[in-house]
Amino acid sequence: MSALAADTKFISIATGGTGGAYFPIGAALADVINNKLTGYNASAEVTAASKVNCINVSQGKSDLAFVLGDTLSFAYTGDKAGGFTVPLKNLRALANIYANTIQIVARKDSGIVKLADLKGKRVSVGAPGSGTEINARQILAAAGMSYSDFAKTDYLSFSESADQMKNRAIDATLISSGMPNPGIMDIATSQEITVVAIDGPVRDKLTKELPFFLATTIPKGTYRGQDHDVHTVGVANFIIARAEMDEKTAYEMTKAIFENLDRLSQAHAAAKDIKLANAMKGLPVPVHPGAEKYYREKKLLK
Repeated sequence: MSALAADTKFISIATGGTGGAYFPIGAALADVINNKLTGYNASAEVTAASKVNCINVSQGKSDLAFVLGDTLSFAYTGDKAGGFTVPLKNLRALANIYANTIQIVARKDSGIVKLADLKGKRVSVGAPGSGTEINARQILAAAGMSYSDFAKTDYLSFSESADQMKNRAIDATLISSGMPNPGIMDIATSQEITVVAIDGPVRDKLTKELPFFLATTIPKGTYRGQDHDVHTVGVANFIIARAEMDEKTAYEMTKAIFENLDRLSQAHAAAKDIKLANAMKGLPVPVHPGAEKYYREKKLLK
């Protein structure tokens, strides 16, 4: 082994499925680390997203990970309803990056136009234990519904959901991702869709009782055939590391994110919402000292 290889630090970036925003942004970040920094060999890993990402970072199987804010909060506190049996106290935030938007999409010919119409239908709620699937349960509960109201509940990744929608094997899918979601764009090219709103009392209940939910909108024209704004909710995403990551590495990773936003935005439109000014907002876990050092340099922290 050469001296260079011996000194190389491997960085595994846990993302999500290939049909969401995590993977392309994570792959772009790996590219930035490999090309702009010395001494690192970074790679983006396809995973089942937020829940498994928290566990893998905590156990040192992944170095960095993209996670939803609510899942991160559940992991840190050991929330059993959120799928965690013990608190993962060694998780640290590098940055708040952008908000995921909850997007419920139905085949137009299913007749689904509002949340209540999902009753008796075949619905995909996200990969098992993913942040998307946890959100699905929370949203249905706020609407006085559960999976038992569906004719069939499928636990599918974004790309699997898109395939099953196109094959007419399911009637609707709930997706938590940046906009526009490639899977939904794919569905909308092959059939007419309805983007279902989460609004009124259901949205009010979610944002009041579960403060990680933010009121947001899917702008008209985001998807083919979507001719009006659709009200919904969103959840902030974070990039995390372990407390055990050395300060220099965490600093360089944080700097790599914020000084190469153009490259990340080329990978997926959701990355256009990553802003240094928001990096420290609503952190569900402590900030890593390496990231904190970068934010002090940038006068984000005094």
